Amino acid sequence: MNQTELQNFIEKKYDEKATNPAVLEDSEVRRAVHAVVDMLDRGELRVVTPPKTADNSADTWRVNAWVKKAILLYFPMQGMQTSHAGEIEFWDKIPTKKNYAAQKVRVVPPAVARYGSFLEAGAIMMPSYVNIGAYVGAGTMVDTWATVGSCAQIGQHVHLSGGVGIGGVLEPPQGLPVIIEDNAFLGSRCVVVEGVHVSQGAVLGSGVILTASTKIIDVSKSETQTYKSFVRKNAVVIPGSYAKKFPGGEFHVPCALIIGERKESTDTKTSLNNALRDFEVSV
Repeated sequence: MNQTELQNFIEKKYDEKATNPAVLEDSEVRRAVHAVVDMLDRGELRVVTPPKTADNSADTWRVNAWVKKAILLYFPMQGMQTSHAGEIEFWDKIPTKKNYAAQKVRVVPPAVARYGSFLEAGAIMMPSYVNIGAYVGAGTMVDTWATVGSCAQIGQHVHLSGGVGIGGVLEPPQGLPVIIEDNAFLGSRCVVVEGVHVSQGAVLGSGVILTASTKIIDVSKSETQTYKSFVRKNAVVIPGSYAKKFPGGEFHVPCALIIGERKESTDTKTSLNNALRDFEVSV
């Protein structure tokens, strides 16, 4: 099948599964689903099609829902299997990626990337985790205990600091996954989930938590502007809070504050402290 035929076939069989679970046993369906996951693993296919322009100005990220549907068909097809890393034992449905040397990806024990994820040459995994459907760009550091959830899209030369949590968005199939664009820097223990989009060069200070409902308030100008699910290019973001009235009284609710912009002249590998120094903020 060519890609268009494969897409139509996956869409049809995904819909059929709702009324006929036996479709998962069909050999043609199994071959088609495995072909999609194999292309994801080799980087020949992506869950999301990125913009065509370098600055992302003339296009948008587009979800390939049929690819997500193939992943959702893949899980129930797979039987549980025992695997080993030395004396460490695992029991799971999805194998891990292999042949990192040939792919020129540095992987430090005990980092794990699942089959069906893709890491470009030059990516580095410290002891960390990358889930199926995720894409990690060249030169990106996935630091110690950072996690990249299913279908998340991480750009090139991104730094995911220690303990960063990038959420997975596998369902619904049409849902946009978390997107972290090129040259972004996420400080330790940041959490980005529910399809939040972090643009090129943005800096998130340690402990910033972004969900689909988190208010992202730009306080860098005299008039504030509030966003949700989107951090603009080169924004410098720190944790914050705002007062909200409840029946039981007024309390402070977490939010994120855009306090300025990262300078274009700043080296993309500059540390978080250096990026925040101009704003006299320590996080």
